[in-house]
Amino acid sequence: MSIQRSDFRFIHRMRVRWSEVDMQKIVFNAHYLTFFDTAMGEYWRALVLPYEAALRQLGGDLYVKKSTLEYHASAQFDDMMDIGLKCVRIGTSSIVFQGSIYRGDTLLVSGELVYVFADPASQSSRPVPAALREVFESYEAAKPMVGMDLGSWAELGAKVSALRSEVFVDEQGIAPDGVWDESDAVALHAVALNRLGQTVASGRLVQHSTAVGRIGRMAVNRVLRGSRLGREILTTLVRAAQERGDREVLVHAQCSAEGFYTRMGFAARGVAFEEAGTKHIEMALPLRVGPKVGASR
Repeated sequence: MSIQRSDFRFIHRMRVRWSEVDMQKIVFNAHYLTFFDTAMGEYWRALVLPYEAALRQLGGDLYVKKSTLEYHASAQFDDMMDIGLKCVRIGTSSIVFQGSIYRGDTLLVSGELVYVFADPASQSSRPVPAALREVFESYEAAKPMVGMDLGSWAELGAKVSALRSEVFVDEQGIAPDGVWDESDAVALHAVALNRLGQTVASGRLVQHSTAVGRIGRMAVNRVLRGSRLGREILTTLVRAAQERGDREVLVHAQCSAEGFYTRMGFAARGVAFEEAGTKHIEMALPLRVGPKVGASR
């Protein structure tokens, strides 16, 4: 099957590193498999699937059955490469990808990668779950990979709690009483769900004062950060604040995330302070002329 560059919905860009060239000063042939494997990890991020948690839920794992490469030209040190991947066929237990590596418009390497869905204990093949099949087909058909729910704690609390625990308690070491509070009961919550129904990002909006909302408890699954989920949650909550008549929204941003909020139009106000054992800064966004949305996190 011949795949043209324009056929790839997914393309990942990489730069050739010094350690990847051989004595001929071109990329050592075996590294191209590593390039495809690295791009495959990013493909799963594009599916909004945290690989380990997703496959655990699906009751299996993916194993490489066959990798075939055809070399057309050589990449050299410092070249920028575009790596395209496309799921082209899903059989009973197999999933087939076509891949191509380009430097500009020059095709360097093309290949086929065949994976088998299997039991992780016995490594015996199993049918590809219908839910996983639907995720691949939806992505290649350019359908949305994330759904957004807005609602009360009674409606969404169960979906929010596990992610908060993973991000704030397990990862950041914040005490539970600094993660859940009485404001949850009166807040508007936003939850991003992937196509397996897994919570991948969340946040909340509370009434800080008259016509001023405060957005907080922003959490994104660790392996999916950098994939615009934080931006989507924040934009959803800013829009909700504006629609209810707020004239300003505040965030108590962790200082490490100040750049993200700055890119989204927020401005720092005052000096840094400690909250739940972590340095924070108050940041504000006026809503008189609508929210200012910026680049992705």
